Amino acid sequence: MRSATGGELALEVVDLRRSFGERKALAGVSFQVRRGETFALLGPNGGGKTTLFRILATLLRPDGGSARVFGHPLSESPAEARRRLGVVFQQPGIDPKLTCLENLIHHGRLFGMRGAPLRGAAAAQLERFGLSARTGELAETLSGGMQRRLELAKAL
Repeated sequence: MRSATGGELALEVVDLRRSFGERKALAGVSFQVRRGETFALLGPNGGGKTTLFRILATLLRPDGGSARVFGHPLSESPAEARRRLGVVFQQPGIDPKLTCLENLIHHGRLFGMRGAPLRGAAAAQLERFGLSARTGELAETLSGGMQRRLELAKAL
């Protein structure tokens, strides 16, 4: 699937809607993210950001609209969507008692990665986020900013 401006669509959201009783959390949200793009969602408290990400992570069903992850409809291929989508939530998801490398290895195993490919991918992400020198350090010893970088490395 290609976007109107070129490039493979990693994520396409069309007219996504969700209400909780009378309160509309999402009212027709639409956007596209191409492969390789970095995407951030900003907005006020109560603006629907968490609801949107819960839907994209297949933790919540929308009332209407659609979303596709690399061409796979969320409604038809939720496991594929979860496998392909990296999300960093507000609350940290790293284990403070594991090292930086162990956090990435553990997360990769949850997604079926093993052996040399897993170790290579983990090392590459630690390098990408400037954490190579901290590979063997416990996550709890990292500054808040470095923990956030580890969280991003884990998501990717």
